[in-house]
Amino acid sequence: MIGRWLRRCHDWPVAMEHDTPARGSEKRRVRSDAQANRERVLAAAVTAVLREGRQVPMGTIAADAGVGIGTLYRRYPNREALLEALTLRAFHLVLECAENAENLNEPGLATLSSFLDCVISHADQLVLPLHGGPIPTAAETLAVRSSVHQALQRILERGRRDGTIRADAATRDIIVLTALLAQPLPHNPGPDQTPRRLKAFFLDGLAPPPG
Repeated sequence: MIGRWLRRCHDWPVAMEHDTPARGSEKRRVRSDAQANRERVLAAAVTAVLREGRQVPMGTIAADAGVGIGTLYRRYPNREALLEALTLRAFHLVLECAENAENLNEPGLATLSSFLDCVISHADQLVLPLHGGPIPTAAETLAVRSSVHQALQRILERGRRDGTIRADAATRDIIVLTALLAQPLPHNPGPDQTPRRLKAFFLDGLAPPPG
């Protein structure tokens, strides 16, 4: 008996050495699948909320996402939790647009234009407070929103330094402008150049007055 126990002890590290990579790969696959499922649910929820409003039935969202209602409620126990997740997702998208625009190293006004183009292109993915979404309360959502504001402030400061953005433009102005341009227009399912035309008018107004 002791001999068998010793042999098992001798073989155990070898077995673990061979099993660990497989288990690690399986865990990564499970995490990847879970993330893909979560994104599918959130994407379906965004579409449903923008289509029917914040009171869209949870069952409709589950059906659009191709999951059971129980699966939806296990991840988001109530409507408020789901809407908070949608708001967080939207702020992450806006932050990514701002950071990507900053990294282009263009003058301030051109940087702002790139940012707005990016946000407009994601208009059908944004559930934000100024679009009628919930006021964020979760610490993570508030932190990402703060990062968005800081990025926009940096873009404005760049424009003030290089003389492409007027000195009295405020971060709040850009936040409201962004929300207006990224608001999906009703009864307009196809691509629309109106937001980009309006963007050009607004950017002209942000440039310093001549002379």
